[in-house]
Amino acid sequence: MIVVASENGRVGIGAAMDALRRGGSALDAVEAGCRLVEANRDDHSVGIGGYPNIDGVVELDASIMEGGTRRSGAVAALQGYVHAISVVRAVMERLPEHVLLVGEGAARFAREQGFGREEPLTDEARGAWIRHKAALAGGGDPRGLPSHEEVTRLAEQVRQGALREPDKISGTVNFIAQDGQGRIASAVTTSGWAFKYPGRVGDSPLIGAGNYCDDRFGACACTGVGEWSIRTGLARQVVLRMELGLELDHACSVSMADLESAPLPQGLRRHMSLVALDARGNRWSASTIPDRRYVWQRDDMAEHENSPCDFYLDASRWWP
Repeated sequence: MIVVASENGRVGIGAAMDALRRGGSALDAVEAGCRLVEANRDDHSVGIGGYPNIDGVVELDASIMEGGTRRSGAVAALQGYVHAISVVRAVMERLPEHVLLVGEGAARFAREQGFGREEPLTDEARGAWIRHKAALAGGGDPRGLPSHEEVTRLAEQVRQGALREPDKISGTVNFIAQDGQGRIASAVTTSGWAFKYPGRVGDSPLIGAGNYCDDRFGACACTGVGEWSIRTGLARQVVLRMELGLELDHACSVSMADLESAPLPQGLRRHMSLVALDARGNRWSASTIPDRRYVWQRDDMAEHENSPCDFYLDASRWWP
C-alpha cells in the first residue's frame, strides 16, 4: 500500500495511510487526505483559506477518480462549501450518469446531499484580496465589487503574469493511493488562481488533464498553470504512455517535454508539477520548478518521506 501526494499533502498523508491500514479503499484514502488539506487555513490554494476570485468569492474545483472502473466525479466553481473532495465523491457515487457539475448546479447538489454550508473565505484571504485591489486601484476605495474596467485590468494583470508567486497562481493538492487489493484512486482539489476571473476553471476538475487513473497502468495528478495541462491532456498522457510500455519515469519525462508543444501566452509562468504511480506501486514526481518536493508513504513506514521532484524543465528560461 502506498500514498503519494504533492508537498502540501503532508498535512493529510497520515490520515490517508491510516484509512488504508484500517482496510479502507484507495478512494477512502485520497478523500481523507484531501479533506485535511481543505481544512488547513494556512494553505491558500485549497478549501478554507483559499484565495478568492476578483469579486472576492472563493470558487473551488475538484475531481476524484477510481482506477478499476474509471468512475469519476468533479465540480467546478463551487461556492459555499469547503470539502469539495467529498462533494465530488458524491457526484461519482450518487449521480453516476454525470461526471462534472459546475457553479450553482454543483452547490445545489451539495445542498441536496446534506453537506453543510461553510464560508471558505477567511479574514486573512479577504485581506489579501483587499490589498490586491487597493494596489490596482492606486489608493482608491478597494472594498466594493470591481467595476468592469477593474475586471479588465485584473484579467490582463493575471494574463501578463503579474502574480509571480507560484503558490498563488498554481496551488493545488494531489493525492494518489494504492490499497491492499491493488486498487488505485486519484484526487485533486483547489481554489484555483488567486484573484482569478470569475468562473475560470483550470485542470483540477477535468479528467484527463489534471487527474487520471487506471488500475491496469497507473495514475497521474497535476498542479500548476492548469491551462497548460488542459492543452496537452497531461495526466492522461502519462498513463497512456505507461499503457504503451514506457516505464514510469520515462512516461513522466516525455509527457512533461510535450508541454513545450503547447506554449502559453507570453508572460504567463510555466509552472507545472505532477505526481504519478504505476500499477506496481512505483512512484515518481516531476516539476518545472526547481527544488519542488512531494511526499509519499508506504504502509511499512512509520512516517512519510519528503522527496525532491525530478526537475525536468528549466522554467527560468521563459523569464528574463
